[in-house]
Amino acid sequence: MDKRVELELYGMSRSQIQGNAYALVLKERCGERHLPIVVGVSEAQAIAVRLQGIILPRPLTHDLMASMMHAFGISLEEVEIYKYEDGVFYAHLLLRGDSCDVELDSRTSDAVALAVRTGARVFATEEVMRDASFVKGDVEGSDDGEPDLDGLTLEGLKAYLQKCVESEEYEMAAEIQKLIRKRESE
Repeated sequence: MDKRVELELYGMSRSQIQGNAYALVLKERCGERHLPIVVGVSEAQAIAVRLQGIILPRPLTHDLMASMMHAFGISLEEVEIYKYEDGVFYAHLLLRGDSCDVELDSRTSDAVALAVRTGARVFATEEVMRDASFVKGDVEGSDDGEPDLDGLTLEGLKAYLQKCVESEEYEMAAEIQKLIRKRESE
């Protein structure tokens, strides 16, 4: 079994890279690596509503799922992000019931939305972290003040592109976009 890394929710922001999407950032609990995951609007809303403590008059889908699990004595023990392939993250839910444990495949965004509601721990395999994470200091700059773009994963480049656009560093953003296009065409 590949070594696993425990993650915590670090933040979420609107994605400048993919129109109607958000970037969910998970951070290594005992480390410096960040894992950016692009999620859709409804999943971002579901996570944000819970994090902000907003009580809606009717339950969202993830609230309903958490309520159903509770009603039937099923607990979400953990979420594991086990694979990253072609820009897509894959996750499992480990559910525990009275008589057995069950592992279910899940979209990562749904898995995180459920974990936020249930307090379940979130893990990623070391392989996923190697392939898709970045260290914030590496993104912010090297010794000469310039970022090491060649050392970043494609997801790391996309996260850094978003940061550059948000801070209005458009020349750097243009360079990063060129590098992203080049890597995606390889």
